[in-house]
Amino acid sequence: MAEAAADFARLRLIRSPRIGPVTYRQLIARFGDAQAALDALPDLAMRGGGRAVALADPGAIRREMAAAARLDARYLFLGDAAYPPLLAELENAPAAMLVRGDPALAQRQCVAMVGARNASAAACRFARQIAQGLATQGVTVVSGLARGIDTAAHLGSIDHATVGVIASGIDIAFPPENRELQARVGEQGLLIAEQPPGTEPLARHFPSRNRIIAGLALGTVVVEAAPRSGSLITARIAGEAGREVMAVPGSPIDPRAQGCNLLIREGATLVQSVDDILEAIRPIDPRAVRAPVSPWSGEPAADPDMAERWRIESLLGPVPVAVDELIRQAQLPPATVQLVLLELELGGRLERHAGGRVSLA
Repeated sequence: MAEAAADFARLRLIRSPRIGPVTYRQLIARFGDAQAALDALPDLAMRGGGRAVALADPGAIRREMAAAARLDARYLFLGDAAYPPLLAELENAPAAMLVRGDPALAQRQCVAMVGARNASAAACRFARQIAQGLATQGVTVVSGLARGIDTAAHLGSIDHATVGVIASGIDIAFPPENRELQARVGEQGLLIAEQPPGTEPLARHFPSRNRIIAGLALGTVVVEAAPRSGSLITARIAGEAGREVMAVPGSPIDPRAQGCNLLIREGATLVQSVDDILEAIRPIDPRAVRAPVSPWSGEPAADPDMAERWRIESLLGPVPVAVDELIRQAQLPPATVQLVLLELELGGRLERHAGGRVSLA
């Protein structure tokens, strides 16, 4: 019962407005558990000078958890022993994911494979062969269950070790023609969804899905991608997280190869075989990767006085600025700055942006 109550509180905190992955991590680190954080939210929002926080409806949370149980899915919360350690390293790691299958597959050495949805037959064949070769070597292949390269990667690795990350609820198949493949991934591998059951795959969900794909893996391999594509977003996230970025070269006259060739020109590892990938990732021991240091490490920050609050707020504006730069210019302890930012966010007066940047809402 205690575990069920704790999961209910964690999910309610996650589903409450203005609580994103970064905010959730900070609240848990400061208050110790989700229920204590929920109890503290009204006061934090008031100190942020904004509107009261509207907590997620308890009935909606109960219905979501019941739907997950009916779908034979389970929750993985940030901090759980089964939560993938490499993914937890991301500052914006999902606070909760619904999974179906074997979570242990995401704790092994993982390589992400992504690429064009309208991929050539030759590229799909190559991706399938590479995925099969990696999986037979004990490497889990992670992809997004999209058309083209994603599908080929899953088909090549599904008999050994594959993880599919989707942008919808765990009960929604997209594209529809991959319904059977998605079901197989959930039975033979691991299926992951960050969105609640019943959620349709909206455009804004795909960048979030891409960060999970990149975050799970020691490296990301791109096989055919246009210069502006979701695959390159995944590669960028991987690079920013300090993971290997790898690309398969292609013909310079094929637009589908331009993104890969650009990555190689910018320093990505050129991939022509499974051995090229293994050589890039095998020196990296996933067990040696440490979880990120919480901004609340050590003693919690004391409540800032009015002068400190004014100093921090005066440095903010409509243009996003890095939190590290705010800390440097405010000349205040990091935990103090983070506390004021948290209060402003909960009050609806702060927006968080990619790359650890913030601005006034």
